[in-house]
Amino acid sequence: MTDTNTISRDEIIDLISAHADADRVPKKFKVITDTSDFFRVDYNDVVVLNNIPYWVKRYEKEGRFGIDDQPKYWVRRAIDLTSGATKILKLVFHEKFETKIGDIAITCFRSPKKEARILDLVADHERFMHGTWCLDRAGNNIRILDFIYGRSIDNIITDQGQDHHDYFHNHFPALLHDFIELVKAISFLHDHGEKHGDIRRDHIIWDRKRRLYRWIDFDYNYMHGESMFGFDLHGLGNILTFLVGRGDILVADLHKHQRALFDTLWGEDLNISYKNRVANLAKIFPYIPESLNRILLHFSQGATIFYETTHQMLDDLAVAQSDVARQTGRSQ
Repeated sequence: MTDTNTISRDEIIDLISAHADADRVPKKFKVITDTSDFFRVDYNDVVVLNNIPYWVKRYEKEGRFGIDDQPKYWVRRAIDLTSGATKILKLVFHEKFETKIGDIAITCFRSPKKEARILDLVADHERFMHGTWCLDRAGNNIRILDFIYGRSIDNIITDQGQDHHDYFHNHFPALLHDFIELVKAISFLHDHGEKHGDIRRDHIIWDRKRRLYRWIDFDYNYMHGESMFGFDLHGLGNILTFLVGRGDILVADLHKHQRALFDTLWGEDLNISYKNRVANLAKIFPYIPESLNRILLHFSQGATIFYETTHQMLDDLAVAQSDVARQTGRSQ
């Protein structure tokens, strides 16, 4: 998977001409084989990897830490000029930050090698993004990802149902089925000694072509203590809480609009990491089955027992799924 390039600039121009109108063929562009300085990669440049030219277009964006649409200059959408397929090029960017679960500090960092390793592992698994990787001329590990056409799960569920009762009884059972399949996919990683590393709701995409939800973006790694998979499990708990609540149930909103419910809350009812979010959702929506709410309480301030493996969580989810089906009359 090392880089070997022999394609000429004239050949690249011919390939661009085959995929674009004459007036869209750029008069000036760089042919890049060393992506070390990803800020040098501009719109209409061509990145050549393993002798395949990728015509660079926009950079991708992502919301993180409450900030929407942060540009990711190291993640570029591009056209594979040999096939016309849209790809995502993930260039090397070393980032490190610290987060907390309760009082436990966790150091997270980007690892291109780890993401490349997982891409090889999940190449035949339908619940993950797919792609390849190679080293550019300078030895940078570049991931070349198949573009998934679809929306993230958080942008989908808030449109479902007239209200929470309608959503929970008519839409949530199918979402719970999909969520369980996604947890099984993470279990597949864990069983192979790997972590996703950045489990968030906007990293689950509904693939319109395949008609299923898929995990994306697993280049984060984290330094773990006794629990290798604890951070992944915490992410799964946050997503499940979001799905059950049809969005985040915020303390400030309850205080402003539903004061009677707000007055029933204690500190132990709140999310272990996000103290402005309610984890004990049965206090807000009393029709939530106890077995389902018990799972959510594993991720609350009042939790004394935590999941150590996805298999433990899946066992509880199976019971909750049966109870949800019994209550709603819908298995999925």
